[in-house]
Amino acid sequence: MKTCFIDYRTPFNDIRTLSNYGLKVIKVPKCNDLYTAINGHPDIQLHIINNSEIIVAKNTNSDFISTLKDMGLQIYESSNYLQNKYPNNIILNALSFTNFFVHNLKYTDKILLNKMQKRTLINVPQGYTKCSCAVVNENSIITSDKKIYESLIQKGFNILLLPPGDIILEGFDYGFIGGTCGLISKTKMAFFGSLDNYTYGNQVKEFLESSGVTPIYLNEGKLVDRGSILTLL
Repeated sequence: MKTCFIDYRTPFNDIRTLSNYGLKVIKVPKCNDLYTAINGHPDIQLHIINNSEIIVAKNTNSDFISTLKDMGLQIYESSNYLQNKYPNNIILNALSFTNFFVHNLKYTDKILLNKMQKRTLINVPQGYTKCSCAVVNENSIITSDKKIYESLIQKGFNILLLPPGDIILEGFDYGFIGGTCGLISKTKMAFFGSLDNYTYGNQVKEFLESSGVTPIYLNEGKLVDRGSILTLL
């Protein structure tokens, strides 16, 4: 059974739908050192290195860390604590591929950066790198960040560049596309909301179809940024 990580505030019906797709769903707990909008976001509190290794922020809930260890995962704690203000809240919010690691490298946690030394490191201005990108496969992403687009298109990535906006994030004008979704298998991407209620939904559908990925809607509302669905595939 695959395992996925979601924000602790995710509605029950969304969780049930994920479970119906054969996923073990684990809620990422509240981190009191972060502001409300992101205090349970998986892509802020943890970073999946591979299917057996995860880095978690050292001030993540200790019971949650114990749960991960009990699953037989190798867990590393970050060298720094997550803090409320940028850039101290983006130390793990990086974008990882088998051969590439993308982040504002000035602020990447040292332990995470050390684990990525065998991958090609790509520095971008955007610290909320994972939030900003929906990973479709090893060679394809969706983003609204032009600098990430410019950096990765040079590396041969297939990229759908969208305008920002029309994504709900509590307390902000809008959220990020990467925070609304996540792969739950090699061929299925789950969304917090429906692309039918997203201004650029048809473009996303076409891009996913061309990449061999089917969108799964956890509910029929507007897209909500909940800090990604991170899955051990």
